[in-house]
Amino acid sequence: MEELARLAGITVRTLRFYRERKLIPPPRRQGRIAWYDDHHLARLRTISALLERGHTLNGIAELAEAFDHGRDVADLLGMDTPTEETPVRLTPEDLADRFAGEVTPENLAAALDLGYLGTDGEEIVHISRRLLDVSSALVREGIPLADVLEAGRRVRAHADALAELFADVILRHAPEEDLQRLRPLAQSVVAAELSLALDRRLRKQG
Repeated sequence: MEELARLAGITVRTLRFYRERKLIPPPRRQGRIAWYDDHHLARLRTISALLERGHTLNGIAELAEAFDHGRDVADLLGMDTPTEETPVRLTPEDLADRFAGEVTPENLAAALDLGYLGTDGEEIVHISRRLLDVSSALVREGIPLADVLEAGRRVRAHADALAELFADVILRHAPEEDLQRLRPLAQSVVAAELSLALDRRLRKQG
C-alpha cells in the first residue's frame, strides 16, 4: 500500500479513503499479503486527473462502479434514444494502438467527461465509430489528442445549439415524432453550411 501510494503521488491515508469509498478495486490477497498492480496505479492516476478537472468524488465513484461491474452501454453512454451512431468496443490495447502515446490519464479523463468513452464489463466502449475514426485520423496527422478532445468539446456546444434550432423549427409545424424522420434534412443543412464556411475560410487564407 505504501509503495502504491508513493507511485501515485498520494498519501497512504488518502489511498485508504479511496479504498473505503470503493474508488479502487480490492488488492489480490496472498495469505496476509495484499498485492496491487498497474491497474490500481492507473485508476489512482485517473482519479487524480478527474479531480483536477473539477469532478466530485461521488461522480468518480459512480464511474468506478461502472468500470468494476459493467453497466448497460445504452445507460452508461446516454444512448437510450434513437441514434445513428454505432458504438465501438475496444480493449485497452486497441485504444493505445489507435492513439499511440496519447492515452494519458488527462486525455482519458477528458474523453470520459465528454461521454466519448464508457465501459461494458471488461471492454471499453466508444460512443461513435465516426468520432473514433476521425479522432484517430487527426492524431495520425500530428494533432495532439488533447487538442482534438478540446475541439470536440467546443463543437458539441455548437451542435447542441443547432439541434435545438432544428427541433424548434420542426415542432412549430409538426408533431414530435417527426423529429427522428426529418433529422437527415438537418444534418444535410449543417454539412452544406460547414462546407461553405470552409470554402470561405480557405479563400480568406489565400
